[in-house]
Amino acid sequence: MLEIKTREQIAKMREAGLVVAAIHAATREAAVPGATTKDLDEVARKVLAEHGAKSNFLGYGGFPATICTSVNEVVVHGIPSAEVVLKDGDIISIDAGAIVDGWHGDAAFTAFVGSGHAPELIELSRVTEESMWAGIAAVRNGNRLIDISKAIEGYIRRQPRPATGKYGIIEDYGGHGIGSQMHMDPHLLNYVSRKRGKGPKLVPGFCIAIEPMVSLGTAKTHVLEDEWTVLTDDLTWSSHWEHSVALTEDGPLVLTAVDGGKAKLAELGITAAPDPLA
Repeated sequence: MLEIKTREQIAKMREAGLVVAAIHAATREAAVPGATTKDLDEVARKVLAEHGAKSNFLGYGGFPATICTSVNEVVVHGIPSAEVVLKDGDIISIDAGAIVDGWHGDAAFTAFVGSGHAPELIELSRVTEESMWAGIAAVRNGNRLIDISKAIEGYIRRQPRPATGKYGIIEDYGGHGIGSQMHMDPHLLNYVSRKRGKGPKLVPGFCIAIEPMVSLGTAKTHVLEDEWTVLTDDLTWSSHWEHSVALTEDGPLVLTAVDGGKAKLAELGITAAPDPLA
């Protein structure tokens, strides 16, 4: 059964989402050449402490850190380490979460380390981020889960192919329900699978983390011996973007965006729901 949230619960999730946004801002600034991914984890820990929030990553299934730091060919679930030193030209996807009064926030972004990045990498991140927003725009009363998947995949498939020949929409990982737990039903594919059916109907109080992951090659991945770090099979680089979104009576609210998604949704012709904390 899906967990449908009340207005008060969505407000708590918004508080958690703003802590995640603060982690994003701080780690983005700290992701510079010479920094280690452990340094970024320490930054995230400080932000959580400053806001009196808890990490929903630390200890989850035994995960040893407060954020995931996935560099270059690592798709997701990279473990922060003092041995992973960021270099000029790297890209890094940082996935972060927070808990406030038992309610969760979860979001990810891809950052460019230093300068001199190939145009295809810049375009990879743009396509992945924009596909996420296409999915967010599909969070509408009366739509079904499959409409989010269609929007994400459709956006990616409409883009000009990269020099590598294709964009790989990662198959084994996707979005998820979120609320009183970080990962809840339903699982959200970033592509359309006829085997999965149309999925549940979207109604006010429905909350979902939308997170496309796209590579410059294969859609296939494998996990390292640490049982966390996920790499593309062909070692092509990848991008990961994510926001947690609530559907309200007044439309979508992007819980982990500082402005609630107002500016970006306006570009897409959609009015974001009022911020419950404003």
